[in-house]
Amino acid sequence: MAKLSSFQSALQPHLLSLLRLVVGLLYLEHGMAKLFGFPHGPGAHTVALFSLLGLAGVLETLGGFLVAVGLFTRPAAFILSGEMAFAYFMAHFPHSFFPLLNGGDAAVLFCFIFLYISLVGGGAWSLDRLRER
Repeated sequence: MAKLSSFQSALQPHLLSLLRLVVGLLYLEHGMAKLFGFPHGPGAHTVALFSLLGLAGVLETLGGFLVAVGLFTRPAAFILSGEMAFAYFMAHFPHSFFPLLNGGDAAVLFCFIFLYISLVGGGAWSLDRLRER
């Protein structure tokens, strides 16, 4: 049992980095779709830069990049967590209380994953870790 616990402890910072990388890239994708129309999919369109959605696109693109590479991870993730809470209550919650019904599942997940990352940092494979040395 002690070996399993030791193995899990050794793996934890690496899996945190993997989670951070994947979430950051997914978020970056949302921002790029808003700002540049890429990747183009159903409902994808560019938005005016000086609008609420434009601000969201900038936060998602820049913040997603920072979280993906693990640079200024804690403050970036904290800001993105707040953005997702704001987006959920502005765009999804008025339609229904339940995220499954209002389309807010992703916003809730992003919000709490970013909140977690803002508390624990970027993990073993992050530029923040290199800056600490």
